[in-house]
Amino acid sequence: MAGPRTVLIEADGGSRGNPGPAAYGAVLKDAGTGHVIAEDGTTIGRATNNVAEYSGLIAGLRMAAELAPDARVEVRMDSKLVVEQMSGRWKIKHPDMVPLAAEARGLAPAGTTYTWIPRERNGHADRLANEALDGLRSGVTVAGTPLDQPAADSAVEEAEKPPARGWGGVGSATTLVVVRHGVTVHTSAKRFSGGLGGDNPPLSDEGRDQVRAAAEWLSPMAERIDAVIASPVRRTRESADIIGEVLDVAVTEEPGFAEMEFGHWDGLTFTEVGEQHGDELSAWLGSLDSAPRGGESFRTVQTRVLAGLERLMKSHGGKTVVVVSHVTPIKTLVAHALDAPLEAVFKMELSPASVTVLSWFEDGRGSMRLYNALPPARDAFASATW
Repeated sequence: MAGPRTVLIEADGGSRGNPGPAAYGAVLKDAGTGHVIAEDGTTIGRATNNVAEYSGLIAGLRMAAELAPDARVEVRMDSKLVVEQMSGRWKIKHPDMVPLAAEARGLAPAGTTYTWIPRERNGHADRLANEALDGLRSGVTVAGTPLDQPAADSAVEEAEKPPARGWGGVGSATTLVVVRHGVTVHTSAKRFSGGLGGDNPPLSDEGRDQVRAAAEWLSPMAERIDAVIASPVRRTRESADIIGEVLDVAVTEEPGFAEMEFGHWDGLTFTEVGEQHGDELSAWLGSLDSAPRGGESFRTVQTRVLAGLERLMKSHGGKTVVVVSHVTPIKTLVAHALDAPLEAVFKMELSPASVTVLSWFEDGRGSMRLYNALPPARDAFASATW
């Protein structure tokens, strides 16, 4: 039987004392089914948190090389340091990290991607590290059986089951009613229009009408909205103010939900960018890690957006909030809710002043309840069950 085409590595590490007694945890999963292929929880003596986290990454890559040598690899970790350094966006300055990063790069197959995830979504790897520190386990277990040990002789507990498939999740949900801003002169002319660092025209009259229609569409659920949270960019803040006025809910800002920075492309059309910066555009379209000069890559935006989501989950957990944002952040949130690769952003279209509804449950599972909807009738939200 052929092995998995893509595998996920979830890795973590910790030190009790930093530095102090340290261990790592690593999980190898079939990306297509979610089934656990192997897991490792091992102590490494006295070390820092960062060394333990890198050690977890290396352990996961070793399992992938041995058990799924032909598969594509995606690494998911809650260590921003490791993710950013392995993605090449941050320099490696600490001498203890240099050989570890070099070893990881040597093990990682071409095309390996690195994704930051919130700590609460990395519980499996964290549990393995803590079990190792508590003396409850040591070494690699493959599909519930320690390496080189017959199943009949195994005393290792059954590996954690993969998340159940189906709709919804466990526990209360935090629901984001995500609204894209209305049109501006840049939107109507199909010009790149970035975040806080770009030229930020106000909403046009058409844009204000679009947002007010969306707000009135949402008004039947106004009493259930805990907050309206806006990207601080002019067009989103203006949109949020209209929505907040209609729903009678105060507006706050979250910079994590600002639009991608397009650098020196800002204000240009796609055709103009192709004519003036063709090589840069080709690189940007071909890599999630490439950015225009003075701008951001999709991976950088993903890190920023998910950090904003984590802050929102802490401040409004279990509530329903309206988030007013932009095309790239909204698509990033959708991909995250669906556990889809970030490349999925290239396969989504999003209309101005459209409504998308996403929920995250206490067990970490995301759910998309509505996407790119435009107000067909005012009573559409009157009987909403979320």
